[in-house]
Amino acid sequence: MREIVLDTETTGLDPLRGDRLVEIGCVEIFNRMPTGQSFHRHINPERDMPAEAFAVHGLSTEFLASKPLFSEVVDEFLEFLADAPLVIHNASFDISFINAELDRIKRPAIPRERLVDTLLLARRKHPGVSNRLDDLCSRYAIDNSRRTKHGALLDAELLAEVYIDLIGARQSQLILAAETREIRIGASGEMPRRQRPLPLAPRITDADREAHRAFIATLGEKPIWNEFLVPTAWSRPGGRSQVGLDHAPNG
Repeated sequence: MREIVLDTETTGLDPLRGDRLVEIGCVEIFNRMPTGQSFHRHINPERDMPAEAFAVHGLSTEFLASKPLFSEVVDEFLEFLADAPLVIHNASFDISFINAELDRIKRPAIPRERLVDTLLLARRKHPGVSNRLDDLCSRYAIDNSRRTKHGALLDAELLAEVYIDLIGARQSQLILAAETREIRIGASGEMPRRQRPLPLAPRITDADREAHRAFIATLGEKPIWNEFLVPTAWSRPGGRSQVGLDHAPNG
């Protein structure tokens, strides 16, 4: 299952009042594991940067002036997203800015059905406490020491780690790894062979066995195959057991 963890930075809080997107960061996860694939772009908002927003992410008007417009990166952005679910913290905020930018260039909006809101997940799992990204990193012992300011790609990377813990995927992986390790240790470092609870019904008849014995008898006085002929027991359908001779299993 492919999912995209996404974060944005903006010039403010309301795209309906002229605030614009200035940074997009995306991280790909597959089967609840980061793949190392990402998408990251700074975007020229075509307006000034308010001091309040600059204090949050540190992206200045001068820095962003040389960056591409959203219309110049949109195709690459949508290609990276493809049809994957989008994992976003406080998803309604980020998607409102993305869809406002899409609307400006007459492109279809991203439907909200694709969104996985980790803020809502966290509030259900940890009610009555703060569930900001920093709080969740602390709760799940995820190192966020690099996060001196908000940054879309770094925040997406941290959110991917939080999301894996939040839905219990990391614990499941650890349990599976521990069980595998115990099996290997119990077998002195080798994986034990799985044993069938009931043996398979034989596919050869007694006549086949006798014909094979007769053939071996033509190979000389001491054919090597005689060393592998041992008594065996097998179950016929219906639970009846029969004893005969067969080749010993090799290994």
